[in-house]
Amino acid sequence: MTKQYDTIIIGAGHNGLVCAAYLAKKGQKVLLLEAADTLGGLASTREFHPGFKASVAHTINQFSSKIVGDLNLAAYGFKSGKPMQSVGLSEDGQHVSIANGKVTGVGQSDIDAFARYTKMMQRYAKAMAGFSLQTIPPIGNNSFSEVLTFAKMGLKIRGLGREDMRELLRIISLPARDLMDENFDNPILKAMLSWDGLIGSKMAPRSPNNTVLMMLFRMIGEHRGAHALPVGGMDGLINALSNALTSSGAEIRTSAPVGQVLVNRSKNGLSAVGVILQNGEEFKAQRIVSAVDPKQTFLDLVGVDNLEIEFTNRINRLRSDGYVAKLHLALDGLPDFNGINIPNERMIIAPEMDAIEFAFDDAKYGEASSEPVMEVMLPSLRDQSLAPEGKHVLSAHIMYVPYNRKGGWTKKAKDQLAKNAIKTLSQYAPGIEKQIAHAELLTPADIAESHLVTGGHWHHGEFALDQMMMMRPTYEAAQYKTPIPGLYLASAGCHPGGGIMGGPGHNAAHEILK
Repeated sequence: MTKQYDTIIIGAGHNGLVCAAYLAKKGQKVLLLEAADTLGGLASTREFHPGFKASVAHTINQFSSKIVGDLNLAAYGFKSGKPMQSVGLSEDGQHVSIANGKVTGVGQSDIDAFARYTKMMQRYAKAMAGFSLQTIPPIGNNSFSEVLTFAKMGLKIRGLGREDMRELLRIISLPARDLMDENFDNPILKAMLSWDGLIGSKMAPRSPNNTVLMMLFRMIGEHRGAHALPVGGMDGLINALSNALTSSGAEIRTSAPVGQVLVNRSKNGLSAVGVILQNGEEFKAQRIVSAVDPKQTFLDLVGVDNLEIEFTNRINRLRSDGYVAKLHLALDGLPDFNGINIPNERMIIAPEMDAIEFAFDDAKYGEASSEPVMEVMLPSLRDQSLAPEGKHVLSAHIMYVPYNRKGGWTKKAKDQLAKNAIKTLSQYAPGIEKQIAHAELLTPADIAESHLVTGGHWHHGEFALDQMMMMRPTYEAAQYKTPIPGLYLASAGCHPGGGIMGGPGHNAAHEILK
């Protein structure tokens, strides 16, 4: 006899875990299915070399404190960790650092400008923050409550005052480069500040629209944009979420890839009623929630035979090719970065915005830059369980590495990218190449395969005006419901989007609980 549940959730990334925890806490009978043998999706920690562990997502900077409180994650061991400095590396050791809302390593004019800039951006981010943990209604044929939501959003922006509101509307359409050039002189500072508006996306400093909006989006978390590693590493968050939901009676099945969403056809139309695993097991539920990316959900699990052709075309057109590679190094000792005593902060290698732009230009034409820009940290300095005693893990995000490389991702091409990345690192940490016991490089194509994410895209789809808010991932599926009754979405491909924040899982759960 097929076992019956209230809700089945596909995918145990952090959004799937958040959604499951909320539903289970309200007494629903929940089954969470995960294809991998570990929980967490891109935040899962895995051993990449004997004794050395890392995760694709290596920090959090916007996980919702509301979710932490609602699910009482502190009772399950979650501690967010202290915010890190962001350090823009310079080859001569004259680095630029940002910590506690202040910048060092730049001239007085940039110090003064940074104070004004930070105050402005944090004010705008605060005005936007309330939108992330609520459903953005569709446009047209709105109910009274939906009209009220739009009114509240308008009042929140209007509350900035006329001058600030005008300035916000002006800057959100600017390329990051224009905003940086308007405010600062130091090239490293400009590159650092633009980084969070670009990471994980298919945009560069000169790209029009969205980059400034993304910078604001990154600033809505507890630490106002600063990054942190939870106590216990990324596992500290994932374990707390899994313990919270299992304590409420939810079931978790790992190594359980879903092959198909069961769609029932009747005289009343279509409805999602269950799932079939790839091994043939079948489970039924009142509703199905997909926490995997929209393309995978609709094209692979639901199937185009159950969708209208116009909707299918819109899903097909979603831009979801990843642009970030991940480098993991198992090190025999602590690398010596020029001018840094203990390299336990978040470090950016991007000497100027042109370096970012040139790497982007290479990626546009299917190549990976020979002079990569990257974000680097040594998580083993904050979580000693990630490496054997006296040894360390280096984790780096390499930006502008195309999913579809011209000529494909051959072993030679991957080796060359790793070689270029290590060469770049050695310019700031001389001798690091002699400390490497093992190197692992994951291209977007590798991430797509290993983590079952279409295109290897961190955010399950680009942040763009046609793929944001009430249009994310597309209309008819942007309010967590879908054209198929009983099927919901809860992944980074939904509003408010990607990053380790939990917003999509939170919002989907609240739509279901309505």
